[in-house]
Amino acid sequence: MSQPQHMHTFCNKLSENFTQASTYKSNRETLLSSLRDRSSLGTYSNATIGASPDTVHGMYLCRGDITKTSCSDCIKTATLEIAKNCTYQKEAVIYYEECMVRYSDVSFSKVVDSTPYVAKYSNVSFTSLLFAFRRVLSDKVEQLIILTASKSSLSSSTPYYFRDRTQVNQLESYPLDTMVQCSPDLDPGNCGVCLRLAVKEMTECCNNARWAHIFLPKCLLKYDTTGLQSGSSSIKAIKGEHNSVALDGYICLHVNILWFCSF
Repeated sequence: MSQPQHMHTFCNKLSENFTQASTYKSNRETLLSSLRDRSSLGTYSNATIGASPDTVHGMYLCRGDITKTSCSDCIKTATLEIAKNCTYQKEAVIYYEECMVRYSDVSFSKVVDSTPYVAKYSNVSFTSLLFAFRRVLSDKVEQLIILTASKSSLSSSTPYYFRDRTQVNQLESYPLDTMVQCSPDLDPGNCGVCLRLAVKEMTECCNNARWAHIFLPKCLLKYDTTGLQSGSSSIKAIKGEHNSVALDGYICLHVNILWFCSF
């Protein structure tokens, strides 16, 4: 059985720390154990443990195309590693290719965050087909975002998940395997917001790459034109700054100078 492929761990060192004997530490251990226990039940789960000021909020999200066993293995690994690496931080996110786990002392339910995110991508790029590939990929991703960010998608067996495989025949023929997925706690509008943020990050780092995988705290975007996600790769990990709020049924996200809102 293959091991989960670690991408990056973000321990928020700007967040308040907790001590070895604190109630928060005990609550974090209980939360991570709860997520491990739930990991065989589905691709997503969340939990909240403890009373203020020691409340811990957590979640996990597995890719919709992996098996229940692979999902459970990834969550078990991630929950152990995040506790080991983020020893005393009250907020952290860990990303694997197969899953992600997150905890915080601040609730993030129903909120879109643009960071921290991680992108893993092929070092081999399209050259002669550069502009044609960009158009094909852009059109396919937008099609999947529209399908995913719908109320009917939320009620499917794997909520907010779509995958498409097609053969592209241009000057060069190649397979295009594209996947998008959102955390089920988002509403359809914010699922679309999150995925378009993933597209934005993709265009900035790697939209010429033969394959790429972008993971944000509440969604992911993945494509592959090699059939095996093969060859050498690079990882771009961005902690960044973000501001997200939930007010009166509206969820708003501040990225740079722009606000994205939906209800």
